[in-house]
Amino acid sequence: MTAKVVGNDDERLRAAEGALDEVRDGMKLGLGSGRTAEHFVKALGARVRDGLSIVGVPTSENTARLAGSVGIPLTTLDEQPALDLTVDGADEIDRSFRLIKGGGGALLREKIVAAASAKMVVIVDAGKLVDTLGAFPLPIEVLPFGLGATRIAIESAATRLGLTGDLALRQRDGRTFVTDGGHHIIDASFGRIPDPEALATALSAIPGVMEHGLFLNMASVAIVGRDDGVEKLSR
Repeated sequence: MTAKVVGNDDERLRAAEGALDEVRDGMKLGLGSGRTAEHFVKALGARVRDGLSIVGVPTSENTARLAGSVGIPLTTLDEQPALDLTVDGADEIDRSFRLIKGGGGALLREKIVAAASAKMVVIVDAGKLVDTLGAFPLPIEVLPFGLGATRIAIESAATRLGLTGDLALRQRDGRTFVTDGGHHIIDASFGRIPDPEALATALSAIPGVMEHGLFLNMASVAIVGRDDGVEKLSR
């Protein structure tokens, strides 16, 4: 299966445009992936064409292509290892600013870029704001080698934490989905995740897990698009 993308596109657009207020001339920016981030990249490109001077580090090949097409100058973390700001979407965000990301398949690069940034701003439509994470299946990026053993280890770790649910190897267009890094993704339908920190620790301890979609202690601002405007939340 492929993780389902849902939400209100008008709200996504409002959130993306609202994030432009966080951008300053001369910044080095992490550019997120996904539908809401695409809106931001397009809006940022318009600002660049109007004279804004920034440089961006894309979190996926798709974002790199889009950013290039709208005139945003790009660099890499090798050339600019410390970024001022990352603007990215999320599949879920709770009131403690814990996120589930990875519905689009770019979670590993997204987390690397976010970790290299002084600040992370999350842009979401109102439906992504939740009380407890887990309604959206948790993406887990895994190495193809030893996939069966890794899957069993994930299931065992979840069971120890009282979590159950289907572990589905992501498919796209009838084939196993492959990330930009050459990995696969297991979408874990755990339902409610009452202790994201414990689950993150357990998953990170599994050798075949390259990264998981729990982004904890990373986001400091959330811009939520609503039908009548935007709401800015700060941690």
